[in-house]
Amino acid sequence: MLKAAIKNFSYTKYLKENLPNYDFADINTLPSKCLIRFTDKTFALSKWVSPKRTRSYPYSRVYDTFSQSASKTIAIIPLIKDEGINGDMDYLQWDSVSLMSLLNVYVIIGFYDKAESHPHKSDKIANQKFNNAYITEQLNKLSNYHQSALHWNLNQLESKNLSHLVQLAKTAYKNIATSLQCKLHDSKNIDSFAKKILQNKESFMNFSRQKAQMAQNRESLTTQPKEHIGIGQKAKIMIENYLGGQYFFTIDDVFLRDNTLYLCESKHSKNALLPSADDIKDGLLKLMLYNNIDSLQGYEKFKPVLRLTSSILQDSIRLPSDKIESFLQNNAFTKIQNKILQDLNLESKTNNFEIWINYEL
Repeated sequence: MLKAAIKNFSYTKYLKENLPNYDFADINTLPSKCLIRFTDKTFALSKWVSPKRTRSYPYSRVYDTFSQSASKTIAIIPLIKDEGINGDMDYLQWDSVSLMSLLNVYVIIGFYDKAESHPHKSDKIANQKFNNAYITEQLNKLSNYHQSALHWNLNQLESKNLSHLVQLAKTAYKNIATSLQCKLHDSKNIDSFAKKILQNKESFMNFSRQKAQMAQNRESLTTQPKEHIGIGQKAKIMIENYLGGQYFFTIDDVFLRDNTLYLCESKHSKNALLPSADDIKDGLLKLMLYNNIDSLQGYEKFKPVLRLTSSILQDSIRLPSDKIESFLQNNAFTKIQNKILQDLNLESKTNNFEIWINYEL
């Protein structure tokens, strides 16, 4: 496993999206990313549909909330998500919150208290809704909070606060099971989760990292359909930051060339000239971390790369490049794709990393 350390964090965004504005009333009526007006404050907000960070592009949504005209950047993350005995059951991971602290994103940990029966599968639920009163209460506290996201997030993870949330989530799922007459996972699973996360900080961290490493081990054995691997090999990396947070990732492509270790986050499209905007932003959030690596054990020189490949694009380029305009003119990109590529050219140049589009050394 590669071991890396981050001391400081800085990043400049150019790939920006104008988020819609809403007056806050109900968290469940809002889109997954937006600006909200709450009392006299404006917050940039993203919602995670699961505490599992590999579902539904939460990184992409967090990326979109950066550099917005807001007093704070907030992520709403459920503590637990039970989809029923015939579905998954996911739990909050310590490193997800720690990562948000590193990015100065304030986390509100919520719980679901409403759901609907799955339309096609028995003993499975869908369309889960956050308890809005709890989210509103936390937003009220946050609107008058003047310390860093790190302090806020650590307070969210205090045993007293987590214990209260666990009981609220457990009771809510019991009520959902009764009202929908469906079978959820055994509540002992929540008790076991509570025991591990409430014991102490180290227990919560270890529990989360065991889950993350298990997922990482599964991922490292597979090639995802959106990845086009072929210039190196997958590698596990553990990144430790100055907050004590440890982040376990699987890097899609790692290879050594001219005494430089290349760390490639790879995104692939079979039917489009470029991977989707969500895929690209998901990759960029990881590049934010890789690009801020201060030291990589065993390697003096290393370079992070976002590698974008396509089955139908015949051309190639390595960004940043002063030939971006001719590259755009020579290919039938959409207007949106043209703008994305121009923004990526600036983003890679300003932050000193590379983006390879169908390019191989």
